[in-house]
Amino acid sequence: MTVAEAKAQAGTSVVDAKNLGLTFRTNDGPVQALTDVNLTIGKGEFVSFIGPSGCGKTTFLRVIADLEQPTEGSISINGMTPQQAREKRAYGYVFQAAALFPWRNIAKNVALPLEIMGVTAAEQKQRIARVMDLVNLTGFENKYPWQLSGGMQQRASIARALAFDADLLLMDEPFGALDEIVRDHLNKQLLELWARTDKTICFVTHSIPEAVYLSTRIVVMSPRPGRVTDVIESTLPKERPLDIRETPEFLAIAHRVREGLHAGHSYED
Repeated sequence: MTVAEAKAQAGTSVVDAKNLGLTFRTNDGPVQALTDVNLTIGKGEFVSFIGPSGCGKTTFLRVIADLEQPTEGSISINGMTPQQAREKRAYGYVFQAAALFPWRNIAKNVALPLEIMGVTAAEQKQRIARVMDLVNLTGFENKYPWQLSGGMQQRASIARALAFDADLLLMDEPFGALDEIVRDHLNKQLLELWARTDKTICFVTHSIPEAVYLSTRIVVMSPRPGRVTDVIESTLPKERPLDIRETPEFLAIAHRVREGLHAGHSYED
């Protein structure tokens, strides 16, 4: 029994998908994006989704977030439907682009969901200070997005997703457009953030080293229709310096992920 399965049996599953499928209706006919996805994610896990472009990684995240509705099977978020979870603001979502409003300074960008929720100004100030500290942006509250680097903008986006203190964080390739040096730095900071907050994180990536470095489990997905072909549980310690990527244990996990991608015919037409 995996750690996630044990947690689920103990009643601490955060995401529970059963026989999940999603078919889009288009003018050219139906497009099956996901099929027969069965996956349980336990509280406090860091789960990465990896696979070729178009395999349904982002679509699955969007189903969790109630941005897409499955056409088959079922999914629950903390025992609720995705719609109920969305209405209760049970998750934060970090997109591929930072999606910050250029006319708002960083503090006001972070405050946006709090304003929508009707949080008092005093409470907003406290929460902004706390999440800006979590992402190491204290002192940049009055800067505007164009005054920050790409990596700093993504950290601001993460702060915004953390502002209303949801237990679940959905991250769709947040570092994909950044250079390798910045990406390494943010990977390390994200692990530190996860350790400090004990959030459950679902993370989409195309990078095998990133998936292995960050995750407690790696979910390997096949080309469309997207399905889970392998779930790899990491044996790495929770504290991971960057040079852990040079160890035999890390390389062995990365090799298994790569084999899983090839076994799923990742680049099949």
